[in-house]
Amino acid sequence: MATAEKIRNVGPKSAAWLRQIGVKTQEDLLRIGPVESFMKVKRAGFRVSLNLLYSLAGAIDGCHWTDLSEERRAELLAAVAASETAQPIRTRWQKASDASDRSARAESSDDSDSDSHQHDSSESESEESSAREDRASSRFE
Repeated sequence: MATAEKIRNVGPKSAAWLRQIGVKTQEDLLRIGPVESFMKVKRAGFRVSLNLLYSLAGAIDGCHWTDLSEERRAELLAAVAASETAQPIRTRWQKASDASDRSARAESSDDSDSDSHQHDSSESESEESSAREDRASSRFE
């Protein structure tokens, strides 16, 4: 088994996060890219700072993360913003709230369906009663 090359600018905690999303080598980072790697770590639920993003970009650009130009940092931030807009990151509380809302809507929908069935059945009972009355009155004529 080949030894994995340490990713530049990445400490042990960040390396553990990256391993969990499948970024184990510099080649993995090159393949996935700094923004997507950062977003995957963030979506995995880790509390990351922009320093991780800058560190990953610096690793690809071959420099220390503090040496990234302001233009490069602005590009990275714009790419992260676009990614978050395209696929918003929801916290576990938001996910739980969404699931609760869906469940409540489903129960409400079931209740309204049963109400409409009860309404439909009362209408058909009324129509049957009316038809019986018509038949009965026609017998006496």
